[in-house]
Formats: sequence, C-alpha cells, structure tokens
Amino acid sequence: MNLNITGYLIYLSITIFIIFRVGKICYKNGNIYVRELIPDHIEICQKINQVLLLAYYLLNSGYCAMTLVSWQKITSSTQLIETIGIKTAIIIFIISILHYLNIIILTKYIQKLIK
Repeated sequence: MNLNITGYLIYLSITIFIIFRVGKICYKNGNIYVRELIPDHIEICQKINQVLLLAYYLLNSGYCAMTLVSWQKITSSTQLIETIGIKTAIIIFIISILHYLNIIILTKYIQKLIK
C-alpha cells in the first residue's frame, strides 16, 4: 500500500503551520529588533521586516514543496512517521539557521546600508 499521498498531506499541514506560526512570531518581534537597530527610520524598519517575512515564506514553502519530489515510496505507517519526522526536522533546522543568519546580517550591515 502506498502511503505517500497521506504523508504529503500530513507533512504539508505540519510544516505550513510551523512556517506561518514562526513567521508571525519573528515578524512581530523583528519589528522591535529592527527599530532598535535603526531608531530614526521607522518606515525603513517596516519595509525591511516585510521583505524578510516575504522571503522567509517563499523560501521555506518552496523548499517544502520541492522536497516532496525526493520522497521514496512509503509502504508502512512506521516509515510514514519516520519520513514525516525527518523532513519536518530538516525544515525546523533550516528555519533556525535562516533566523540566526538574518540576525547576524542585520546587526553587521544595517548601519552601512543606512549611510
């Protein structure tokens, strides 16, 4: 029995929920963080944060969709749970790496961009 379609639906449901939930949290807290970096330019802060959120959504949802192609045939419920767990863990790892890279890039280069 092929359980790939069931796996796709479960995987996409979980990862889309995680992506949108983390995106909202990072967007809300990112406004505060970017305002601290650029205190006199509130409009620029809003735009930077909106671009970061859009790029985050596009990159992560696109990666989720692209990983569906690489799935092997799933024949048991154990294999289904294992595959969903591994693929979801990879997405969470990528989200965390992107978050820290954004923080490093913003703190290092934001003052140079303003001048």
